[in-house]
Amino acid sequence: MSQANTQEATTNQQNSLGSDSFTVGSRTFSSRLLVGTGKYKDMNETGAAIAASAAEIVTVAIRRTNIGQNRNESNLLDVISPDKYTILPNTAGCYDSDSAVRTCKLARELLGGHNLVKLEVLGDETSLYPNVMETLKAARILIDDGFEVMVYTSDDPIVAQELESMGCVAIMPLGSLIGSGLGLLNRHTLSLIIENAKVPVLVDAGVGTASDAAIAMELGCDGVLMNSAIANAQNPVMMAQAMKHGVWAGRQAFLAGRMPMRRMATASSPQTGYFFQ
Repeated sequence: MSQANTQEATTNQQNSLGSDSFTVGSRTFSSRLLVGTGKYKDMNETGAAIAASAAEIVTVAIRRTNIGQNRNESNLLDVISPDKYTILPNTAGCYDSDSAVRTCKLARELLGGHNLVKLEVLGDETSLYPNVMETLKAARILIDDGFEVMVYTSDDPIVAQELESMGCVAIMPLGSLIGSGLGLLNRHTLSLIIENAKVPVLVDAGVGTASDAAIAMELGCDGVLMNSAIANAQNPVMMAQAMKHGVWAGRQAFLAGRMPMRRMATASSPQTGYFFQ
């Protein structure tokens, strides 16, 4: 498919969802796919994959990526311009609330007062599972300081409610461990979080392929954030396109309303009017 045809197909699919936007804090977006910037082989591949994903929100690990703090290194913002994308600074690599808060403040300074951040405070370097206690502590400090906090957390419905009640603008439970590609391992708890939340719920971590993204959206998630699933694919640009379509398909299926599950077969054609009886 030519680039022109691809763009036309993208526009048609966007139009098919109408004005199906979602709001995070003070910002509204059309694309429900959020992508990261790590693990690509070079800047060119990073830019191409992100463009192919049609994402509007791009998350950046401030502790690991240069967005202007190191003048002698390549600047990621040369590939993902803030004029085109909403840059979502994240606190990947932080293992306590103090370092997470400092990282967010650095990002706000580097990005000219930008206050939308993705908070993640990890428990250990092996599982990269969230440290819930330190996450709650950091979230309170950041919210009180005027940040709009999208928060990576466990798939615990009670923790999700607490983070929402203190003012987080989006809850981002893991589907499975970061970078594992295992998909959504506990759909039931994710559903409980979605049912009770009054802010957007986005699956963050564990997505491996497009069907995982579609399942998350079919459950009623407002979006999906991923990095490894695209960057570690054999063809990242093609996988980015697949993820875009997976999110769209899952969202449309959710809005359409799936048929009920039945324990017995039900014929799809009429049971009357046969030619031979």
